[in-house]
Amino acid sequence: MREKTGTRALLDAMLDGDEQQTLDFDDLMRGLGRRAFGMLLLLATLPAFIPIPIGGALSGPLVVLLAAQLLIGLRRPWLPGFIARRGPKRHTLARFERIVAPWLTRLERLVRPRLAGVLDHRLASIFTGLLLLLLGVLLSLPIPFTNYLLGGLILLFALALLERDGAMMLVAWAVGIATVATTGALSDSLVTAMQPMIDRIF
Repeated sequence: MREKTGTRALLDAMLDGDEQQTLDFDDLMRGLGRRAFGMLLLLATLPAFIPIPIGGALSGPLVVLLAAQLLIGLRRPWLPGFIARRGPKRHTLARFERIVAPWLTRLERLVRPRLAGVLDHRLASIFTGLLLLLLGVLLSLPIPFTNYLLGGLILLFALALLERDGAMMLVAWAVGIATVATTGALSDSLVTAMQPMIDRIF
């Protein structure tokens, strides 16, 4: 996959083939370089957009795994073998694409490679990882009516990473901070869920 390929073109390429075929995460990441985090974040949000009760519980931990890797400064994402050798079926990805297509169509008119420092600076990467970790935890929790909201916000981060758009990442940061503050204030579960991690750090 070429570095200049856009997000919609990448999705279209994935959808080309047998709809029952399972797409391997390792294959999907190949050739994406630094943009692999964006691709995996995009795919990690997929269950959150499918109307199943545990959608957020499936997406959240995957987002947290990727966020932790950004937080510690990995240049490329790592997945455990049992996850890396699996992935979504094409028909599931097609369903997801139909849901997010209107958003992507609008956003892709605005995105372009710019402000690379917002994506590549070590402190910026740490901040992105921290926000995504908090959003992943929130997505994992059974908070009513938040899957689409949180999934859409994580997609904004994914698109910024995929398209190398630092300006969009700044927007994602601002919306992410507001969302974490608002949703966290409404959910004591966030503090409870984060307590073991806080205890390990401090």
